[in-house]
Amino acid sequence: MSDIVIVINTGSATLKFAVFGVTESGALGEAIYRGLAEHTQTERKLTVRNATGAEQQSLERFGVSGDAMDSAATLAWVLTWLDDNCAGSRILAFGHRVVHGGDTFRAPVWVDEATLVALDRLTPLAPLHQPHNLDAIRTLMKLREGVPQIACFDTAFHHTQPRVAQMFGLPSTYFEQGVKRYGFHGLSYEYIAEVLPEVLGARPHTRVIVAHLGSGASMCAMHNRLSVATTMGFTALDGLLMGTRPGTIDPGVILYLLDTLGMNSKEVAELLYRKSGLLGVSGLSSDMRELLASDSPRAAEAIELFVYRVVRDMGSLVAALGGCDAVVFTGGVGERSPLIRQRICRGMAWLGLRLDAGANAINAACITEKRSRISAWVIATDEERIIARQALSLLHLSRRL
Repeated sequence: MSDIVIVINTGSATLKFAVFGVTESGALGEAIYRGLAEHTQTERKLTVRNATGAEQQSLERFGVSGDAMDSAATLAWVLTWLDDNCAGSRILAFGHRVVHGGDTFRAPVWVDEATLVALDRLTPLAPLHQPHNLDAIRTLMKLREGVPQIACFDTAFHHTQPRVAQMFGLPSTYFEQGVKRYGFHGLSYEYIAEVLPEVLGARPHTRVIVAHLGSGASMCAMHNRLSVATTMGFTALDGLLMGTRPGTIDPGVILYLLDTLGMNSKEVAELLYRKSGLLGVSGLSSDMRELLASDSPRAAEAIELFVYRVVRDMGSLVAALGGCDAVVFTGGVGERSPLIRQRICRGMAWLGLRLDAGANAINAACITEKRSRISAWVIATDEERIIARQALSLLHLSRRL
C-alpha cells in the first residue's frame, strides 16, 4: 500500500487539489495528480493532470439556476474522483491552505474543533478566503474521520518581519491586540525562497523582491530569503491593485463612503472586496487576459494603474532592503504575461534592470540581459508542494509516521 498526502486549496468558485506520494523512508515524493474543480450556477468541471502532465477532463452539468454550487458539494465530488483514482493508497493527511493565521498560528497545526473556533474569529480579516478554507476542513473532518487535517497559513512566512514593518501609526494598545500588518501569499513566497539558490545559482540573491501577481497580488522583500516587508497588511485588501480589490486606499475614503454617501459597512465591504480593482476601474473584467485583449480606454487605464502600483511599491521595497539583487515574477499574471512584465521592468530601468525581450517573450527563467545590474526571473510557484511538505513534517514531529 502506498502512502499519499492530499492538498486542498478552496476558493469561492474553485477548488485546487494535489496528491503527493510519500517514499518508504517518509520523504515527500512528486505530485501524482494536480486538479482544479470549478463550480458555477449550472455546472461543475474537473480538470486533472497526472504525473506525466497528461490532462484528464470530466464535466458534470446541472440544469438548475440560482446560487452557485457550494464548495462542500464540490469537495464531496472531488473526493469521489480521488477514491476512484487513488484506490489502494493510504491517506496520511489532508493539508489545507488557510489564508489568515493571525498572531497565534505561526506554523502548521493539526486542526481540531478548538482550532476551528480560533480560526473562525479571523474570518473578518479574510472574508473572501477564510470561510471556504475552514468549510473544507469541516467537511473532511466528517467525511474522512480520523484522517489528520493540517492547516498551513499564508501569513506564517511573514512573521520574520521586524516590528516596525508590522506597525500602523495607531496607539500601541491596538498593536498588542493584533492590529498589525500580517502579509499574505506566504506559502507562495516560501516556495520561491526555497528554490532561489537552485534557480539563481551563483548570481547574487541576498536582496530579492518577489512579485506574486494574479487576481490577488502582492510583493515581498526578502533578505537572505526571509520576509522583511510586504505590500499586504492587516487584511488582503492592502497594497497592489488586484482583480476586484483596490489595494492601498486612503482610510478617509472609507469614512466618506460611510458618513457622506450613506453606505453601510456591508456595502463598503462588497465594494472593496468584489467591485473594485481591475474590474472596477475597467468596468469590464477582473481578468488581465481580457483587459489586454480589449481596445477599451478604461481597460488600458486599469492596466496602466496596475503596472504603476507595482512599480511604485517595488521602489519602496528596494528602499526597505537597501538595494536589490533580483526580482522574481510569479503567480498567474507574473508567470504568463510577457507584456505586463515588460511594462514593470521598463519602470525599473532606473535600477539598472535591462530586459531581454526575446527571453521575456517566451517566459524564460531569466529575462534580463547579461549586462543588467539586477536580474529578473520567472519562477512558477508551487504552494501545494509547500503545504504537503509542511503537513508531512508535522506528522513526523507528532511521531505519527
